Amino acid sequence: MIAPGTADARPRVGVVFGGRSPEHGISCLTATEVVAAIDVSRFEVIAVGITRSGHWVTGGTADAMVRPDAHGLLEVVAAEGMSDSPPGQPPPEMSQVDVVLPLLHGSYGEDGTVQGLLELADVRYVGSGVLASAAAMHKDVMKTLLAAAGIPVCRWTTFTVHEWRSDRPRLSEAVAALGWPVFVKPARAGSSFGISKVDTPTDLADAVEHAAAIDPVLVVEEMVDGRELECGVLQSVDAGPPDVSAVGEVIVGGDHAFYDFTAKYLDEDALELVIPAAVEGGTVDRVRDLAAAAFDALGCEGLARVDFFLCPDGRVLLNEVNTMPGFTPSSMFPRVWAASGLDYPSLVKRLITTALNRPLGLR
Repeated sequence: MIAPGTADARPRVGVVFGGRSPEHGISCLTATEVVAAIDVSRFEVIAVGITRSGHWVTGGTADAMVRPDAHGLLEVVAAEGMSDSPPGQPPPEMSQVDVVLPLLHGSYGEDGTVQGLLELADVRYVGSGVLASAAAMHKDVMKTLLAAAGIPVCRWTTFTVHEWRSDRPRLSEAVAALGWPVFVKPARAGSSFGISKVDTPTDLADAVEHAAAIDPVLVVEEMVDGRELECGVLQSVDAGPPDVSAVGEVIVGGDHAFYDFTAKYLDEDALELVIPAAVEGGTVDRVRDLAAAAFDALGCEGLARVDFFLCPDGRVLLNEVNTMPGFTPSSMFPRVWAASGLDYPSLVKRLITTALNRPLGLR
């Protein structure tokens, strides 16, 4: 949509970032890097920040809308001269773009909520639609759909906080049946927020309360003693099967018991990303085939990062499907695509172009 009376024929890209989820800071970091990679000779960029309280901020660049928070990450603020719209009232700029790049992680963004808003407004956007976004965000729903499609996942059980507090003995038995240790997770959170590794039954109640502070729906998974493999998936540009990247491996070191938030974002020495992963060709093919199958089974569009466990016995189990993965140049998703011949600016351009070419309405 080109503003009347202007000669600028560049498509307008609304980059939306921040948001109300615990992953706010990760979203801000992603946005500043992605905006820097957008070819401004080809696209006009309009930055739209969402504060932690849900206010919409416009009228500046992405860099000008963020400042360091207490954890050394970033947060959206309305600086002098910027517009600040209250929650529930998206700014006029949202109706003046040709496509939205919703760089939102977690609830109130990656989970289908913003996608629904854009669908109602007849605005094209990058990434999966309402159903796929919501299903991939909800760990229990995701696993149920993938298992029904024949895609192997780890064993799990799901319950609400209310069920836990009213029937703890029965649910404790269901968790114990998975074997110890287990991982207790909020059903709809990412970046390892609210996750606890529980080694004994005595620690289970505290882990449940820790996760319940983020989400009243909880998922408890068996611990899988395996290597962590990840690959990227992109929607085909010609309506064919999705394209799948090289496979990378995440190796967690230091004092981290698992791939937690600190290891992901705050401890530079905790991680090693090995691309391509040092695994046999048959395993690589299996991972890539399952990634494409999961993308299709959930009805994903645009992009996804699919995470797996490679077990000592050779089994491959799907762990998660991320419909808006971390997107800094050092993140796994852009790096596996770079190893596959698609550099960071080209990857961003492809996502925007694919979304611009997508029809509106039901697909």
